[in-house]
Amino acid sequence: MPKGVAGSSGSLFFDHLLLPDGWGRNVRVALAGGRIAAVEPGARPAAGDERHRCGLPGMPNLHSHAFQRGMAGLAERRGPTDDSFWTWRDIMYRFVDRMTPDDVRIIATLAYVEMLESGFSRVGEFHYLHHDREGRRFADIAEMCGAIVAAAADSGIGMTLLPVLYSHAGFGAQPPQPAQARFINDMDGYARLLDRADVHARTLPDAVVGVAPHSLRAVSPDQLRDLAALAKGRPVHIHIAEQLKEVDDCLAWSGQRPVEWLLDHVDVDDRWCLVHATHMTDAETQAMARSGAVAGLCPITEANLGDGLFPVEAFLEAGGRYGVGSDSNILIDCAEELRLLEYGQRLTRRGRNMMARGAGRSTGADLHAGALAGGAAALGVAGGIAVGLSADIISLDLDHPSLAHRQDDAITDSFVFAAGRSAIDCVWRHGTKLVRGGRHRIRDRVVRDYGRVLERLIA
Repeated sequence: MPKGVAGSSGSLFFDHLLLPDGWGRNVRVALAGGRIAAVEPGARPAAGDERHRCGLPGMPNLHSHAFQRGMAGLAERRGPTDDSFWTWRDIMYRFVDRMTPDDVRIIATLAYVEMLESGFSRVGEFHYLHHDREGRRFADIAEMCGAIVAAAADSGIGMTLLPVLYSHAGFGAQPPQPAQARFINDMDGYARLLDRADVHARTLPDAVVGVAPHSLRAVSPDQLRDLAALAKGRPVHIHIAEQLKEVDDCLAWSGQRPVEWLLDHVDVDDRWCLVHATHMTDAETQAMARSGAVAGLCPITEANLGDGLFPVEAFLEAGGRYGVGSDSNILIDCAEELRLLEYGQRLTRRGRNMMARGAGRSTGADLHAGALAGGAAALGVAGGIAVGLSADIISLDLDHPSLAHRQDDAITDSFVFAAGRSAIDCVWRHGTKLVRGGRHRIRDRVVRDYGRVLERLIA
């Protein structure tokens, strides 16, 4: 069993616990082998139970580039021209050029520690840094994937590994740029990469491996069709329609907008996660919702990069599903992703409680439930606290000033909109307590290692 995720037995007892059908009182949760063996609302604590006042299910983080945690805050200086996603990308290319597999492992471990501390219990790692400097292949083509898996094992976070196919620099199969050499694979190389990623992932207790065409600008139509054979039974994630320039370039290439083109040419279904999908027409929004694909929304990163705002209200009205992710990891905070998702809608629509699904509904509870269900589906797992599922649970400190005297959905509202990660006390992942008092058990060691890596990378 990998370090940090050994399945445990025993029982937890919560005065308040958020279950699939709402808040339960006096709930006893029995654990066995890292999974939930029994859930007993209205129970009495037994000798040996570990008692807590309030618990929530861990949240899936459906989109992360863990290595970018190392450049958080380093792209906030204005350049000589208008800054945008594209100028940020140039900085990212320069930062990533020097990274070794061990650098990636250490940076990813810190990112995953911070995710767990903020209430994320599983991550979808959209991993496209595959090769050595100047594109030289490692003896194991998935060595970088192995570094990501090692970080997941050390931190204990659940892993949905999404090795990325990245072949081109722009629409129409444009040749890759030199700065992209570490990302590039053809279809044969990608098939080998995926096979080896499966091998690495088997060292984790409940890992999932999906496929991830990077974007319509980075893969060709033929490659998208060929991916169908590799994708059988796996989650499929793709960046799409994040930036207006991307929309304009897609129109110039194909005569269609990105989401429109994808839905017309590829069999998109409920295994798919369309990351960002920021710039869509009403027709695209309706069609995406009908497809069953999950919208992968990353509000902190989308705000940081100036991407724009996803049309979430119309998407939900059409029956769409969504989850949240930390993407560039400039700030890792589960509650803040949910809060900013709602606040973006408030600012554009000039109203309040925009994502509550009806009169009298709790906005925090509906946000949390939507992101939990959609995020879990996108990562190929089931989410929540129920028998048979991985025991991924967070406890909240009800003595936190912003949670004082709250009951039921008022707890979720106050966690999302007021207390945030400062109210998180403990986090269990696959039945093992990894966070206590808001701090991961390996935080001090990981921070020291991270500091040594950053000293060299940004010197």
